[in-house]
Amino acid sequence: MRKLNVLEMNRISVDEFKQSDKTPLVVILDDIRSMYNVGSVFRTADAFRIEKIFLCGITAQPPHPEIHKTALGAEDSVDWEHADDIHSVVKKLQEHNYIVLATEQVQGSTMLQNFIPDPDKKYAIIMGNEVKGVKQTAIDICDGCIEIPQFGTKHSLNVSTTAGIVMWQFISSKL
Repeated sequence: MRKLNVLEMNRISVDEFKQSDKTPLVVILDDIRSMYNVGSVFRTADAFRIEKIFLCGITAQPPHPEIHKTALGAEDSVDWEHADDIHSVVKKLQEHNYIVLATEQVQGSTMLQNFIPDPDKKYAIIMGNEVKGVKQTAIDICDGCIEIPQFGTKHSLNVSTTAGIVMWQFISSKL
């Protein structure tokens, strides 16, 4: 085996990305404190051609050097929008026929390995604050919750890791 060089990877340009078909998935980042986490989610969203990212509450917005450090330019390719209030974003997406799912440990959640996205539907996933998680008031208006099973001593994963795992679940169901 030989590692591919950048030219052999046939990556598309930002303009081609903007014009390409996207995975019908929106990622909502609510009150994310770390700009490195925000940048990492942008980069993963670019890799999987995610439709859009909503940056809610205190979540930082591009352009910013700390976001760029981990996004590596993905903040230019992935569509994004800022909203002060997550609740208005959830309601707006639901009005446009998105199924909105919080990624959180809640009573009655669906374990991620048991979740199979309907290929004919559009989805949005909420990622909450690094310490407090998804707000209960946001969970209350969601269409459901998905949870990543964990078996160690910690009760959570880094938010950018969680986002990547959940995005992969949506992508892998289409492969």
